[in-house]
Amino acid sequence: QVQLVESGGGLVQAGGSLRLSCAASGRTVSSYGMGWFRQAPGKERDFVATITWSDFRRLYADSVKGRFTISRDNAKNTVYLQMNSLKPEDTAVYYCATQGGGGYYNPDDYDYWGQGTQVTVSS
Repeated sequence: QVQLVESGGGLVQAGGSLRLSCAASGRTVSSYGMGWFRQAPGKERDFVATITWSDFRRLYADSVKGRFTISRDNAKNTVYLQMNSLKPEDTAVYYCATQGGGGYYNPDDYDYWGQGTQVTVSS
């Protein structure tokens, strides 16, 4: 059984930083692409970042490029999302997921999801 547990969310002022963690069990993160998505109230779940399993490529949404960094620690079976220069529009529930399909940007390309962690950025 695959389980993903996110942590590290919280309340931060604009311009601040947070690091989200996603601890995986039942699946080895080094063997799968891992992604981060976010969902604000009343909005769809949007792609944030992904790291591929084969060549360690990192792909980002334009809205976070240059501010967020995705990484993984294979020894800890954990994926991270370092978020710097946070903006109020980054406020959302952040989810990690394992890639099950061939694409990267659509939630349908991912098969297992964590429960989410709330990130709130105040202005």
